[in-house]
Amino acid sequence: MATTYSGVRELRPYTYNDLGGDSMRLAGNFEKKCLKSADRTFSQGLQCQQINSISCVLSMSDSAFIIHSPQGCSGCVSGGADGYRVGQAHRGVKLIKSPRVIVTNLDENDIIRGGEAKLREAIRIAGERYDPKMIFIFTSCASGIIGDDVDAIAADAQTPDGPILIPIHCDGFRSKICASGFDAAFIAIKKYLLPKEPRKKSSGLVNLFAPTSISYKDQLEIERLLALFGATVNYIPFYSSYEKIQMITAAEASTSICKVFADEFMKELEESYGIPFAHTVMPIGIRNTDKWLLGIAALLGKEAPAREYIEKEHKRVQPKLDEIKGRLEGKRVFICGGTGRSFAAAALIDDFGMQLVGLETPTYDFDAQIDIEYLNGIHKNYVVDVANMQPFEQVNLVNHLKPDVFIGVPAWSARLGLPTTHVLDPKRPTMGYDGIVYLGEKIAEQVENAGFNRKLAPYARLPYKKSWYEQDAFKYIRDL
Repeated sequence: MATTYSGVRELRPYTYNDLGGDSMRLAGNFEKKCLKSADRTFSQGLQCQQINSISCVLSMSDSAFIIHSPQGCSGCVSGGADGYRVGQAHRGVKLIKSPRVIVTNLDENDIIRGGEAKLREAIRIAGERYDPKMIFIFTSCASGIIGDDVDAIAADAQTPDGPILIPIHCDGFRSKICASGFDAAFIAIKKYLLPKEPRKKSSGLVNLFAPTSISYKDQLEIERLLALFGATVNYIPFYSSYEKIQMITAAEASTSICKVFADEFMKELEESYGIPFAHTVMPIGIRNTDKWLLGIAALLGKEAPAREYIEKEHKRVQPKLDEIKGRLEGKRVFICGGTGRSFAAAALIDDFGMQLVGLETPTYDFDAQIDIEYLNGIHKNYVVDVANMQPFEQVNLVNHLKPDVFIGVPAWSARLGLPTTHVLDPKRPTMGYDGIVYLGEKIAEQVENAGFNRKLAPYARLPYKKSWYEQDAFKYIRDL
């Protein structure tokens, strides 16, 4: 992976991150290979790829982390630390710890003279203070611009009996597609942690790659589903360790909960170590849970028992889904989330007879095209906003489309008075067959009890003039 893939998703063929318009038109132009690359002449804000690199490995229990950046770049750690602490509580940890993070705190002098001395000192302090097995070093825009040779510093500071030093090149300017941050982390894991020769295969072992936005309830449910086929799960890199990382090459198969989280890494594992992988969908909703489960079952030679189990689960949950559908049928919905989760949630709402009017996703590529074509067979005349953040476009679209409910990251739409449900929920179940019921109940409850958001709306200010809501939401997107 370190030599075959750069970690910059824009460099993959037919990958876009600045688009907007009717779903049928976008899908048709993509299929004809005439979808043009574009850019925004105004951008309100992006999710930096460094955030995803950090969140990818922040919960490693035997590691320390160095962010080679100005102080502000470490702001994202506060959210990751909260999730890490909550995750420990859910897993029954009695002595809850925070992640062990050091920031080099680059300042104006360092930008002029270089920050290598500070990085060397941070490596020394991290080793002495925490005695970790691994030290992950995250680069930043600042360290990349001034040209600090992080790899050379790490190689020079590496000792035979010391922690393994692992530079992760996640300079924010390298990519506007935040999922590139996941790739940067996995490139470093492959380069510095995996053996050149695979370990002896462990019968039934499956690599299960999962990001931090997966709740512990979802982890248990996915592990339970795989255990039905006699599989043992190596759950990585979330709440992982050096030993679990070393077991990656001993697996018989790999799969990912999130569609874009480890797709490039799983390709590399197949090419370098002969580990086949299932790359399908995120298991949210009946259709997607079926597809995800059958994907990994096929690799394990367990399709027949998987189909039998799926049939039983359908019979068990369908009466509950029918009841929820009676409460939600016909409701118009706008969805916003990560690439995998947006499309998964859009398929889920068909389980409840809801109508999709708008979908926001960070990236459009071959995988997205497959999902859009599926959704176009279910929902008609919905708008797609391909945007990494850009809330100014979201509030414009939501205000124009006036959905009955918003599913996704809810802060902005809640201020418009809409019922909202968070689909990126690392604390509650959303996946598998029971997750469908839980999420459906949550959506229905929000629709039926929307008083808080409606009363909040008159007093919640958004930073946009009234004139903006009257303009085209995609006004600032220009073809290159």
